Amino acid sequence: MNYLKRSKTNVLMGLIAVIALIAVAVWQFILFAGFKNAQGVLEVDGGGHHFWWGLTAAIIACSVGFWVFSVYLRYDKSDELHITS
Repeated sequence: MNYLKRSKTNVLMGLIAVIALIAVAVWQFILFAGFKNAQGVLEVDGGGHHFWWGLTAAIIACSVGFWVFSVYLRYDKSDELHITS
């Protein structure tokens, strides 16, 4: 088993990064949904920059999450049992 690729510390750090990115994405989407103008009235089309920050964080979180789990679940060729006759 390749220790560098599957160390528990690396997987834990990857999961922490994914959770942090998800939190940022949710926070930005909440700011987008509840965007208020200067008078304190909710605006439907305001806060577009919050939407784009949230979307970017969500895409990065999905990419990092896919990468973390693909490394963790990868088939390890070095653990193969070679039988020759």
